[in-house]
Amino acid sequence: MEDIDRHIIGLLAADGRTSFTDLARETGLSVSAVHQRVRRLQKRGVIRGYAAVLDHEAVGLPLTAFVSIKPIDPAAPDDAPEKVAHLDEIEACHSVAGDESYILKVRVASPFALEELLQQIRAAANVSTRTTVVLSTPYEGRPPCL
Repeated sequence: MEDIDRHIIGLLAADGRTSFTDLARETGLSVSAVHQRVRRLQKRGVIRGYAAVLDHEAVGLPLTAFVSIKPIDPAAPDDAPEKVAHLDEIEACHSVAGDESYILKVRVASPFALEELLQQIRAAANVSTRTTVVLSTPYEGRPPCL
């Protein structure tokens, strides 16, 4: 990947609403050249989409937790991600090395909602859980250093 593409990606990762005009100014390219490069990065799947960054407290989801899951039966199929995919409170699912198989990032409205979600996860995927509740988030979603 060319350095100029990395620069464009870095700018868009910091602010996905950056205009082509601003990208052109920052990179020294013409607006049409930037537009072509962004379109090519999208076609190649380097840029997969754009999203709004939410204030989770403002939308009623102030509690964030990480839920580590491990199959109760180690011989069971490794299909936990598919079995819990329907649970909207799960923001991310990461396959991990170590004692647990996956770590789920979840956002819920209250401790009670977290307890209910944990029950749903255990029932749906036949897993044991270990939960870490987030107290504060000094930073998150930082753009990568390209």
